[in-house]
Amino acid sequence: MEKNKKTNKRLLLTVLLLLAALLFTACGKSPEPVKEAIETKTETEVETAAEEVPSEEVAATREFTDSSGRTVTIPTEITKIAVSGPLTQVYVLPLCPEMMVGFASEFSAEASIYIPQKYLDLPKLGQLYGGRGEMDLEALLAAAPDVVIDVGEAKKTIVEDMDSLTEQTGIPFVHIDATVATAPEAYRKLGELTEKTEKAEELAAWCEKTYKMITDMMEKIDADGKRKTLLYCLGDAGINVIAEGSFHAESVNLMSTNLAVIEDVVSSGGGNEVDIEQIMNWDPEVIVFSPDSIYDTVGSESSWSGVTAINTGYFYETPSGPYGWLSSPPSVQRYLGLIWLGELLYPEYTEYDLKSEVKDYYELFYECDLTDEMYENLVEKALP
Repeated sequence: MEKNKKTNKRLLLTVLLLLAALLFTACGKSPEPVKEAIETKTETEVETAAEEVPSEEVAATREFTDSSGRTVTIPTEITKIAVSGPLTQVYVLPLCPEMMVGFASEFSAEASIYIPQKYLDLPKLGQLYGGRGEMDLEALLAAAPDVVIDVGEAKKTIVEDMDSLTEQTGIPFVHIDATVATAPEAYRKLGELTEKTEKAEELAAWCEKTYKMITDMMEKIDADGKRKTLLYCLGDAGINVIAEGSFHAESVNLMSTNLAVIEDVVSSGGGNEVDIEQIMNWDPEVIVFSPDSIYDTVGSESSWSGVTAINTGYFYETPSGPYGWLSSPPSVQRYLGLIWLGELLYPEYTEYDLKSEVKDYYELFYECDLTDEMYENLVEKALP
């Protein structure tokens, strides 16, 4: 009996010791990993929450430095843009037509051949430069673009103009330089602005390839002393010329010896008015007329009979569609003018197929599948 009591006491003591050990383990060991897990989870949640809290100032705007050196605050995400004039819209249309809220000027009747109707139906906003009416600021404000883009030759007052319009409208205005030589860089700058960098690079690469092809060809022509003399004539009477120092003459200057050397060069696309005697004195080997000029009748006009290019039949009309290939406006479409003049003036030097190059341009820039008939209509009066 006494022995059983002692055994029971030992068992009870053992159980109590085991329970104490378990309680010690539960109270002393387990909380550490639990605490660590809680702390880790809390830190992660705080970090995630911090990442998710947007900084409205940073998220809403970014800075863009335009070609005039102005640093302009623009929306981070641009979805709507307006253009300052026809030249700008030629550059912007191939890049991001879906962003455009309007056009600077109305299109010609045949523009729908190349440009989808949904874009042609956009409102007319007017233009900032060019002498064809002022920009309609009321219509511009109603369209509510995120930014207004000006592309082309920088006017002397470009900084003041852009700053003034930005302040007046509350809409950022930016300028991007673009010449025949710098069109690739202009597209890269536009790509940065609109965040359409992939498409912008495609357009820039095509321009670079074409410009190098043409300048390499002209180096050979100049080395051989084969550069042709030329006049680019415009107007109802054909006696307005695009002078050598004009921004509008860049393509002509690159591809020929532009004989229209004039002291006071008119900056507008209408050119300098001269007289027929001056044209006879210049006596160019080749004359190209703008589409709105006298190509169709000049061969039968007695006043032009003393001009060698007319007598020999070396006169042509500049292709146009939906914009001019040499000017009107002096845009990226002048690259078509380069390859056309290369074929027209120096066929023995060209190492490209004009039709193929033109079709590539219309596909890339307008998403237009140019048919053979469309091509022939474009160059009908432009080639021998």
